[in-house]
Order: sequence, then structure tokens, then C-alpha cells
Amino acid sequence: MSAPIGTVALFATCINDTLFPETPKAVVRLLERLGCRVDFPLQQSCCGQMFTNTGYFKEAMPSVRNYVGTFERYDYVVGPSGSCIGSGRDQHPMLAERLGDQALQRRVEAIVAKTYDLSEFLVDVLGVTDVGAYFPHTVTYHPTCHSLRVTKVGDRPYRLMQAVRGLTLVELSGADQCCGFGGTFSVKNSDTSVAMGTDKVRNVLDTGAEYIVTGDNSCLMHIGGLLSREKSGVRPIHLAEILARTEADYADSKGHSEAAVTR
Repeated sequence: MSAPIGTVALFATCINDTLFPETPKAVVRLLERLGCRVDFPLQQSCCGQMFTNTGYFKEAMPSVRNYVGTFERYDYVVGPSGSCIGSGRDQHPMLAERLGDQALQRRVEAIVAKTYDLSEFLVDVLGVTDVGAYFPHTVTYHPTCHSLRVTKVGDRPYRLMQAVRGLTLVELSGADQCCGFGGTFSVKNSDTSVAMGTDKVRNVLDTGAEYIVTGDNSCLMHIGGLLSREKSGVRPIHLAEILARTEADYADSKGHSEAAVTR
């Protein structure tokens, strides 16, 4: 594997920046370990899908313009979120087209062509599945709706986890069924959201796994909250945080390393 020529811009996403900063930090450690130059442009903000999903297309446009202005100068845009990367690739072109701004459309299309979910970037651009990770635990994986149906990461996360030394991956029943989060859906339809999440948690517990893994911290937050209510002991963790761990991390300070992967 040779690192790509150019610079990778980390699109951290607002939920990670505010609630789960260890995830984007893990992305940086991982990509730099693989030889990439990574930059974190400070002017980045929300992808705008909260507005788009609820029909506020006009209100979403400042987010689209900021995204374009922030990331168009980079060679690659990589984010640890199938949902937010999917918004940039699917919703931004639609919004630019609705606006009728052809110049903006061209700029958006240029960014779409170089925007990747983390798992896509590792497998498709860097050409690796074994990233040198070590995680001696039993895990199960929930493929989030947007990662499956919008970003379409396919089996890439599975291939990456299968190459992690020490990791045991247990199949999750009903894996492709929604966890019930759905952004504003969980606010507008809270009872339904909790019911769907409860079904997901039941399937997670049936696996006997120590960790539940996803590529989207929004869904992980929903599942993790319900698991916490159950006092199950199953811990939520983002895929990036697993891939960033190495045997050296555990050898240096096993107690600290165990704490670092526990939310």
C-alpha cells in the first residue's frame, strides 16, 4: 500500500466534534499511521442534513456553501460517518440543482467525486483491509441505514474488522434493520424510535458480544443509551476507534488502553 498523493481533509461531523471527539482523533491517528497527510480545516461545520431531511432546503444552503468552500481545495475528504458523508454526496447535489446555480453544481460535483466514508477510503483508495489494528474483544456490528443505502459502504467495514488481530466478530441478527434513531425521527416519533431501538438492543445482547460497533456515532449514541438502561455491560465503540488501536497501545499501558476504548 502506498499513501495517496495529496492531503486528506478530515470531515469530523458536528456530532463527533461536540460529543465524540475520540472518533475523529482516531481517524487522524489511523490515517497518519498509514502514511497520509491529514488536515482538519477549522471552518468546517454541519453538513446541513438536519435542514434537508425536514424540508428546509433554503436553510440548508449555507451549510452546502460552507462545505464547498472548506473542502474543495483538498485532494480527498474523509469522514467517520456514513450519514454525513452520504448527505454531502447525495443531498448537496440535489440542493445545488434545486437552486439552479450551475457554478455551484459543478463545484459540488467535484467534491462528491473525492468524498469518502472512512471504510471506503481505506479499502478503495489506500487499498488495504489489514490496517495493523489489534483489539482483543468480541464485537458485533450494526450497519447503519445511511451507510448501507446512501453511502453504500457494503462489506468494507466487515473486511476491515476481520483483519483486526484479536477481534472476534459475531453476526448480528437483523443487522440491516434500522436502530430507530433517524435524526429528527427520534424526536418526532420517540415512542417508535425507542421500540425499534429496543429490538436492536435485544439482538445485540443475544450475540454475547462485549462491544457494539457502528460507523455512525449518532446511531451508536441511540443504541448505547438503550444498552445503558439495560445495564448490560455491552460497550458502544466506533469502527475508527477499533482500527486505530494497535498492540503497542496495549503493551505501553494496558489499563489506560482499555479505558480509552470504553465510553
